[in-house]
Amino acid sequence: MQNLLTLFSANIFPIMIVAGLGFLLAKTQHLDPKPISRITFYLFSPALVFILVANSKLDRDSILLIIGFALTVNILAGLTGFILARLFKLDRKVTIAIVLTALLTNAGNYGLSLNQFAFGEEALSYASIYYVTSSLLVYTLGVAIASMGEANLKDSLLNLLKYPTLYALVLAVIFQQTAWQLPVPLERSVTLLGNAAIPAMLLLLGMQLGEVNFGEYKRSIAIATVTRMLIAPLIAIALSVPFKLEGPALQASVTEASTPTAVMTTILATEFDASPALVSAIITVTTLVSPFTLTPLIAYLGGG
Repeated sequence: MQNLLTLFSANIFPIMIVAGLGFLLAKTQHLDPKPISRITFYLFSPALVFILVANSKLDRDSILLIIGFALTVNILAGLTGFILARLFKLDRKVTIAIVLTALLTNAGNYGLSLNQFAFGEEALSYASIYYVTSSLLVYTLGVAIASMGEANLKDSLLNLLKYPTLYALVLAVIFQQTAWQLPVPLERSVTLLGNAAIPAMLLLLGMQLGEVNFGEYKRSIAIATVTRMLIAPLIAIALSVPFKLEGPALQASVTEASTPTAVMTTILATEFDASPALVSAIITVTTLVSPFTLTPLIAYLGGG
């Protein structure tokens, strides 16, 4: 028990503190999270991904392995949410909300910082690949599910092409594989922007959680929470065997797969009227539950 408390205080409690500060700022100062979201989206996040991947020692096969693992785990988690929703005979919009919240993980705001604290820089490199992959799911499969066929395919693809972290990842892989180096002024600028990403993400997480509303969805929230916070980690652990993950790759990938629902899911649910109040409630509950599931998971994975 003492070890679990130490792991919590060292790795998860700092995340809760920074997110809590974001929550308090949003409530007391009435700050709009959108400007911070856009700055993080267009500058901080792409810079962080570029730094982590370009400076890592990951080979192409390792990168493709993490991408394949992330896609498989997230899709299976979403499918599990769909099956459970159908078993409980939930209506169409509630089913869509549960699938989205099971599918889309908070691999950025939450997962990157947790990996950095618990497992170090090498795991953070693997986690960044998982983060980009799960983020791309938001603009592809996430849009398709939220709209249930009503979204324009062309618009979905354009959204994907507008996602700057995608280009940052491609450039980073090129630099990493060719051993190219940025000019010193540019390298230092990118590093400064990248270093701001994780603090900004955590503040943004708290600010966005401050906007959620709970509804009368107790059973649906319970189904989604169990799927995201218990079943998804078990799927990840099971699939780590056939994917032959080990060391930092195992630690990073399983941890990323076990994070709460992505805050971005609220935007999809609002845009396509997919029970946004329910989605917001699930995001809040999974985030609050996460210390109780992630702390023993970090212990199991050998985090410090």
